[in-house]
Amino acid sequence: MSRIDIQHAHDLPPDAARRAVEDAVIKLGQKVGLDYRWEGDTVHFVRTGVDGRIDLLPGQVHVTAKLGLLFAAMRGTIESELLRILKERL
Repeated sequence: MSRIDIQHAHDLPPDAARRAVEDAVIKLGQKVGLDYRWEGDTVHFVRTGVDGRIDLLPGQVHVTAKLGLLFAAMRGTIESELLRILKERL
């Protein structure tokens, strides 16, 4: 099992950061079929082979995910795409 751990700083107000994170999860979900749900300031996302979360913190987001065997081989690509989306939206 492979893991992703990304911390990304932002300077958005909390409501705008929450919308940006949700937009990012929706965009990723459309590409790879993720389901997601909010629990407080954390969005949990899941699909077969991926189990992760994005914690919305003051001034930063923290993305963690566990990747199954199939997605572990694409870890670098997945991390790059996540970082691109975070930079674009936050």
